[in-house]
Amino acid sequence: MKKLKYYVLAAGLTLAVFSFSFREDLFLVSKNLDIFASLYKEININYVDETNAPQLMKTGIDAMLETLDPYTEYVPESEIEDYKLKYISTQYGGIGAATVLIDGKLFVNDVSEGYPANKGDVKAGDQILKINGIEIKGKDRTQISQLLRGPKGTPVDLTLMRDGKEIAKKLNRDEIKQPNVSYSGMVGDGIGYIRLDKFLENSGQEVKDALVNLNKENPKGIVLDLRNNGGGILQEAVKIVNLFVDKDQLVVIQKGKNAEKTITYKTQMMPVSSSVPLVVLVNGNSASASEIVAGSLQDLDRAIVVGQRSYGKGLVQQTFNLPYNSLVKVTVAKYYTPSGRCIQKLDYTHKDINGMAERFADSTIAMYQTKAGRNVYSGNGVYPDLVVNADKLSPVTITMINKSLFFNYANIFSKKTTKLASAKTFQVSDADYAAFVSTLADKDLTYQSRTERLLSDLRIEAEKENKSAEVKADLENLKYKLTSSKKNDLATHKAEIKRVLEAQIISRYFYEKGRIEQSFQYDKELAAAKTLFANQTQMLAILKGDGNYKVIGKPVKEPTSID
Repeated sequence: MKKLKYYVLAAGLTLAVFSFSFREDLFLVSKNLDIFASLYKEININYVDETNAPQLMKTGIDAMLETLDPYTEYVPESEIEDYKLKYISTQYGGIGAATVLIDGKLFVNDVSEGYPANKGDVKAGDQILKINGIEIKGKDRTQISQLLRGPKGTPVDLTLMRDGKEIAKKLNRDEIKQPNVSYSGMVGDGIGYIRLDKFLENSGQEVKDALVNLNKENPKGIVLDLRNNGGGILQEAVKIVNLFVDKDQLVVIQKGKNAEKTITYKTQMMPVSSSVPLVVLVNGNSASASEIVAGSLQDLDRAIVVGQRSYGKGLVQQTFNLPYNSLVKVTVAKYYTPSGRCIQKLDYTHKDINGMAERFADSTIAMYQTKAGRNVYSGNGVYPDLVVNADKLSPVTITMINKSLFFNYANIFSKKTTKLASAKTFQVSDADYAAFVSTLADKDLTYQSRTERLLSDLRIEAEKENKSAEVKADLENLKYKLTSSKKNDLATHKAEIKRVLEAQIISRYFYEKGRIEQSFQYDKELAAAKTLFANQTQMLAILKGDGNYKVIGKPVKEPTSID
């Protein structure tokens, strides 16, 4: 009996402490709100110059939220539509054209097949001078977007510059749908392929529709491509996992400080494809919902993950409505895959002197096990079962991308070449490559390679240690060799440069679908998946834990806990 009284007393003390803490928190919130409101009022009334009250408020809010994580953000009424397009809906009213600013001039960068811009013969490379009679010079991206978008059926008058001549285009806006699944189909060797770009509204249904169509071809394997997919709606991720695993399987658990935000998500339906071998492709830009799908399918031993380690975003956001049609998106929880791991990479509660979040310490990385007993690890994203090292673009290629030199040559190419035979097999010929290189003669391709940056640092260190005279000759000789080597970069990186150029050119003829199909001939991760499907022994070895963390290409450093 005494023991029971002790527990009751302990519980009472705990409740009292909690109540006191809760009241103290409310007092501090109220106190600081009073201070902020008074400060805001005094600044607006008494500051010597005119102030922009809404901008002051947004600046204050943004600065406050910046101390948290980059996913907690305030959205004013003026930005609601852009927010919905980015995080929720895949539809908007517009003309179906992407634009790019080059040296202050606005150009059409890409057009979507079947939409008003495409039907009205607006072409990539056209310069946009006016939208509905309004000159766009000096306008920022938000202003330009607002001019181009609008309700379905409303008119848009464009004044374009093409081949040195002004031309007028009268278009009517349509409902532009940017599908979550940008491509699906058979990609040879009996392999079905689904590319999922985002997890917005209806993404689960889109993947299901694609999977049903692929199943009609009796594929011997399915590839779900989540590379460069930054995520989206958590519930859509759960639906997609459900397409491949049985009903009532744990997919993900989200856990928050607020007990109401702790939710368990399980599969609700019978699967569409529970037995066809499955490979999921990921890379360093696969985040959030992509990692839920890849991590869950890996934990349930339903799929082999191929590619590079994913981004490492293990946080869940929820939106809350605010007065005057604004809202705030708040990180409310962390999520955990079926094995119990959280793959969050950065610790936003601990930041360095520059305000940058630090990685979780290696000592905090824990080992978990999949359903079949394979070892997987928390933190640092989802690590692939089969690593295919990514190709990194050379400095010369990045420089040409930033200076829009590929875009400019694609304009020239499309004017002299009216038709291409096939997207899947298209390659830039040596003659066309030589023609491209000839257009660079008067272009500034100045850039500093990593080796040159290191050389510059070495020179500074030598000066600090008063050793400049001793190493001067060696440093100058090395600088000369590096400069000479850079002159050969267009030949050294020819294959890489051609691939980037081909992607820019092919979209002028076959749009996004053609760009994807053309890229398959260079896709190392897709090739690795095909090799896996052809080797059932290796697939089974990986799924049993006998062959996980294999590497294709140069060795990469695995997480510390795995070394």
